Formats: sequence, C-alpha cells, structure tokens
Amino acid sequence: MLNKRYEQLKAAEGGAIISLTAYSLITIMKLLVGNIGHSEALIADGFNNSTDILASLTVLIGLHFSRRPPDKNHQYGHWKSENIASMITSIILLIVALQVLFSAFRNILSGQIVTPSPLSAIVGIISAILLSFLYFHNQKLAKNVHSTALLAAAKDNLSDIFTSIATTLAILASSFHFSWLDATVAIIISLLILNMAVDIFKNSVFMLSDGFDQHTLDQYRLTVNRIPGVIAVKEIRGRSYSENIALDIVVTINPQLTVAESHAITKLIEKKLFEAYQIFDVEIHVEPENK
Repeated sequence: MLNKRYEQLKAAEGGAIISLTAYSLITIMKLLVGNIGHSEALIADGFNNSTDILASLTVLIGLHFSRRPPDKNHQYGHWKSENIASMITSIILLIVALQVLFSAFRNILSGQIVTPSPLSAIVGIISAILLSFLYFHNQKLAKNVHSTALLAAAKDNLSDIFTSIATTLAILASSFHFSWLDATVAIIISLLILNMAVDIFKNSVFMLSDGFDQHTLDQYRLTVNRIPGVIAVKEIRGRSYSENIALDIVVTINPQLTVAESHAITKLIEKKLFEAYQIFDVEIHVEPENK
C-alpha cells in the first residue's frame, strides 16, 4: 500500500509541474501587459496568479520530499515537508496582498487613475481559457491519484477563472469612463489574496500542531466498527502528515481468538481504511473484550 501511495504522489507531481508552467506564463503576460496597458486590475490579478506559482511550487516540493523514505532522523518519513512549505507560502502571500492593496489605494487617493488599454482585456480572456483547461486537467488527475492537494489546486484554478473574468469585465467597463472600477477590482483581488494567505496559514498551523477534525475521526470509527470481528473501537486518534493521515486505534475483540485470527482482523482494518480513505499508516492495538 505504501509503494502504491508513493506512485500516486509521483503522478501528482506531473500535475503540479503543469500548473507551475501555466501560472508562470499567465503571470508574466498579466504583469507585462498590465504595466504597459495601465491596468491596476490586471496587475493585481497577475500578482494573484504569482501566488499560484508559489502554491504550485509548494505542492511540487512537498510531493517530492514527501516521497522520500524514512531515515534515521525522520523515522515517520518526510510527510510534513509540504505543511512547512505551505506556511512559508502564506507569509509571502500576505506580503504580496498588502503591497497590491497599498498600491491600489494610493492611486485612488492621489487621483492617478488611467483608462487601461483594451489589450489588457484580451489577456484576461486568454488567461480564463488557459485556466479552464488547467482546471479540468487537475480535477481529473486529482481524482485518479487521490490527491487532496491537487484537488485543492483545481478548486483554486476555478476561482482564478472567475477572477480573470471579473478583471476582464472591469477593464472593459473602464473603457466606458468607469476608470475607478479598475482600481476597485484591484483592491478586491488583494483582499482575496489576503484571505487565502490567512486560510493557508491557519491550516498549516493546525496540521503542524497535530490538530485533527473530530467529525472525520467519527467517520473512521464507524468504518472500523463495521468490520467483522471488531466488537468496539475503544480509542482512535489521528495525525496529518501533509495530505497523508496516520491513525492510532485501540479495538476490542473476542478474547478466545488466536493470535493469527486477531492479526487477520487488524490487516482487514488496514485494508478497509486504505480502500475507503487512502489511509496506509495505521497502528492498531488489540485488547480482549471485558465481559
């Protein structure tokens, strides 16, 4: 099961590389044309997509280091590499968001608002089309390799599609003497980046501090309780290692069973949890039922 998970992570790296390449191209286009065409909204959206470069790079680095096997100093593996990279990314996102927000407010207050070039709108449309292809590709690959990181990236692709469309509409509206709308959209986008930075930071801290959702644990408990031979789940605890989950479970079984029969039940628990939730790291302690 572990080897299969490593193979899935390797396949997911391909999606991260494609995302990194696409976002690099889109960011360069938006920042270049945004500056030439005097579009605050397109520049802000370019910075928004630059954060996606960081996010894609974070996923790629995390997936790469996560595939490294356990060693003497990391006996549980390197799964949390992605969480550390995510926290660093959130700090960078925060700085970018504040810079874009400050620039947009400064231009509005100083009255330095220039009608953007129609070329900026064309870049926005091209960006939305490219991101649509990227979204469908990542969504399909994420489901095939069971990667929640890649699935989250696909959802981010979808939000970027709508952001590109909104940017394009703002640029077109500015051409009809609504120049203030271009800077206003830049402020909105910067606030979206800021919100994303806070969410990523909170999620990273939660995982690094071994936080785990109780509702998810209840689902695992229900699954294990249904396995033949398990009388009750006495205790279940979970930890997140990047996109991977490790569980510690204490189950009670019939004390009359042989060691071999008890072992067979634990193997069945591992098999069911992997099939249902892609969990391959499970420590199971067996206790006899007290009558």
